[in-house]
Amino acid sequence: MNAYIFPGQGAQFVGMGLDLYEKYPLAQELFEKANDILGFRITDIMFEGTPEDLKQTKVTQPAIYLHSVIMSKVMGDAFKPDMVAGHSLGEFSALVANGTLTFEDGLKLVSQRAMAMQEACEMQSSTMAAVLGLEDAVVEKICEETEGVVVAANYNCPGQLVISGDVEAITIACEKMKEAGARRALLLPVGGAFHSPLMEPAREKLASAIENTTFSEPTCPIYQNVPTTAVQNADEIKKNLISQLTAPVKWTQSVQNMVADGAILFTEVGPGKVLQGLVKKIHRESETTSAVLS
Repeated sequence: MNAYIFPGQGAQFVGMGLDLYEKYPLAQELFEKANDILGFRITDIMFEGTPEDLKQTKVTQPAIYLHSVIMSKVMGDAFKPDMVAGHSLGEFSALVANGTLTFEDGLKLVSQRAMAMQEACEMQSSTMAAVLGLEDAVVEKICEETEGVVVAANYNCPGQLVISGDVEAITIACEKMKEAGARRALLLPVGGAFHSPLMEPAREKLASAIENTTFSEPTCPIYQNVPTTAVQNADEIKKNLISQLTAPVKWTQSVQNMVADGAILFTEVGPGKVLQGLVKKIHRESETTSAVLS
């Protein structure tokens, strides 16, 4: 079975999508439609902006979504997922890929999500840190024992977790992680504490937008970040998508469940190859590839 997977924030690069725009009329049409929906020419920033311009959350998230979704649309009949999953933001791309959301509605939600997250980041000094070389249970225990807001936010693969919270608590937790034997515990260059309780204001804003958006029955199951198991009920998908902003991204568990349900080939659709690397670390026998256009 073929699992299509969609990357999240951090996969962006200057020039992303330009090849699609120049080669495929459908891609050009969708990119221009996106410029109209967003009210600014995101294509200018994607194709020839500076890395700093592209790194703004309100730009990064729609940019990655557009690259992934437009690529899947251009693939046409060659795009045949048996199941889909997305890492954090990538979940919105996955929901367009399996027909739950329209291109336009997905983009509007991603844009609203990015703005809400940006605002939540500005309300409190917060950050994230990568922890390498510790068991999940050890990381979780240190988070629980550290004062302040600090939680496990991304279960990327065995031995690679990201923690999220207020700056002081994260700094203290990182020292404790190193003392416990972590190979590395380093702060990430992000604007805030994604997938932590500090995203509650953003979750509330996004919840009303999601509730007011039409979700159709999907053509194949999505393995969402929150439950990590196959979901095909539109109402359940909505509920999980709302929970996602303040809950951890359980990527390791999602991939393990996809493999258990028959996934053999994982095809990454969008910028970069980060997810392929993670899949290999989670399940070495799985085949991975990037989406290829004819």
